[in-house]
Amino acid sequence: MIVKAPEAQTTTSFPPSSQSKTTKILHLINGEHFAGAERVQDLLAGALPQFGYDASFICLKPGKFKEVRKSSTKLFELNMRNAFDLFVVNEVVRAAHTDDYKLLHAHTPRSLMIGVLAAKKLDLPLVYHVHSPVGRDSTRKFRNRINTWIETKCLSVVDAMICVSGSLKNYMQEIGHDKNKLHVVRNGVPICEDVSDKPAPKDLWTIGTMALYRPRKGIEILLEALAILKQQQCPFHLRAVGGFETPQYEAEVKQLADQLDIADQVTWTGFEKDINAQFKQMDLFVLPSLFGEGLPMVVLESMAQAVPVVASNVEGIPEAIRDKVDGLICDPGSANDMAAKILSAIQNPGNWQEFSRSSLQRQRNELSDASMARGVANVYNTVLG
Repeated sequence: MIVKAPEAQTTTSFPPSSQSKTTKILHLINGEHFAGAERVQDLLAGALPQFGYDASFICLKPGKFKEVRKSSTKLFELNMRNAFDLFVVNEVVRAAHTDDYKLLHAHTPRSLMIGVLAAKKLDLPLVYHVHSPVGRDSTRKFRNRINTWIETKCLSVVDAMICVSGSLKNYMQEIGHDKNKLHVVRNGVPICEDVSDKPAPKDLWTIGTMALYRPRKGIEILLEALAILKQQQCPFHLRAVGGFETPQYEAEVKQLADQLDIADQVTWTGFEKDINAQFKQMDLFVLPSLFGEGLPMVVLESMAQAVPVVASNVEGIPEAIRDKVDGLICDPGSANDMAAKILSAIQNPGNWQEFSRSSLQRQRNELSDASMARGVANVYNTVLG
């Protein structure tokens, strides 16, 4: 159910509250994009009820989340005009009054700032989900500093922080946050039942990657690595799934592919809703991130489809992919090392098949959406007593 929130100056009422045996949680999210963090939010809404919690959403900005999400829980849309538009706090408070919400859960520095003010007015506890290290979230240093300042000021009053990886918890501790409030709940994705054991390709390999492409995702490094593979006459095709942060950046990346003479070996699909269908078309998944990863959902989704992974040694990635057990880990920013690891996977089909089986089993045992929801519910239980 989607509820369009009225403007602050109107007197339109929100819908009346509904009765439920589950404890109601109100998630504050940005809403304009749909990437890894938004996938976590959507999956939690679907999996939390089995652990006694029901999640509703407030989107501070209208956009992709409403269009793409699979969950059907209540969703309020606001229109936060800029990063410091505090008028929406009253709208959050009014939305919270429509039901018997027991806790607010914020997911970004922006939603955290609004959540702190709303939680105070509502006298509700507040939980913050740390999806990535804010100080290393982008190449825009000024923006990183602003977001870190907002996060630091606000986190002194939250009741708990959920970190998606152990490395992220260590980062939060190192920059001074209360270790007693820090909890590790690793991301998870649904278990796929229709995954079959398949042999390694004999001829052309389809290498896949997936992201909201921006400089920290390292797509340029992957293109350079593939140019090296072309020089070594390695048969491949790249399937690059996802949109670009800006049209200018998209033009720059595609121009690089032209310069490297691999443009005809790359398919840019744009944003795709059916993620699993994309992974079924890949033989090897590569994540070339340079920094700023908590625990990437795309890595877990690749594991769930038994597609072996080559990924850079960045923050939480090695907590999912154990090097030479579930896949291969390469040096971030090194096209040569990435090319070597991709070539190793292609030239050793026996290892490729072992990676496929091991990563599938690991995802099912430890990195499912149910295990993630159970961990989040345990944090709620602790906060609510």
